[in-house]
Amino acid sequence: MSRYKLIIEYDGGGLVGWQRQANGLSVQEALENAVARFCGQNTAVHGAGRTDAGVHALAQAAHLDLIRPVTPEVLRSAVNHYLRPAAISVLSVEIAPDSFDARLSATGRVYLYRMLNRRAPPALERGRVWQVVRPLNIEAMRDGARYLIGHHDFSTFRDSLCQAKSPIKTLEALEVRRVGEEVHIEARARSFLHHQVRNMAGTLKLVGLGRWRPEDVARALAARDRRAGGPTAPAEGLYLVEIRYPARIEE
Repeated sequence: MSRYKLIIEYDGGGLVGWQRQANGLSVQEALENAVARFCGQNTAVHGAGRTDAGVHALAQAAHLDLIRPVTPEVLRSAVNHYLRPAAISVLSVEIAPDSFDARLSATGRVYLYRMLNRRAPPALERGRVWQVVRPLNIEAMRDGARYLIGHHDFSTFRDSLCQAKSPIKTLEALEVRRVGEEVHIEARARSFLHHQVRNMAGTLKLVGLGRWRPEDVARALAARDRRAGGPTAPAEGLYLVEIRYPARIEE
């Protein structure tokens, strides 16, 4: 039995998310079907993060086990062949130690939220950004974001269906920057609550529009109540950018 680590890119539009579900095609199901068509083996593909329907990934990580070993190059090419026409691509494959687990071995996750801040609707980026027509105050958004960095009870930014045992998380960074006509919000932590990034993005949008003061973010956080927070930003603007692992796993 050989274990492989995969890095995967996908457009979440039209997919029901990472995890296999009965109501449509998931990234996990598409990958498992592709592997089965390639080698005839039914094997589970374990992802590092369960992205929601509509959420994209630039570098999702996963692992799988094969009874008959093949080279990483052969596995990548074969899986990509059988994935077509789904908007999913295996970027890289490498042999991993048996102890490697895509989810449990991860030490950090990086998410990016993209807001298109202009009046004209997106054409090429439709389904990949959240359009916010009114100008956003970047400095105010940065001031509001600072209240969320650190070790906190994030109940205000937690979805009601979240299955995490505790709402307490450590947010390592929450950066807001303007990139051309877009506003990018980058969040880094070991792990996140369900909808946490989207709820933080929706809240910071209110600050950027001037509907909230930056210090209102601190008030919402302290309330530990989802009703005290801002709206949930649409899934289409969210990207899983990176899964981080200890250096010894990457070697």
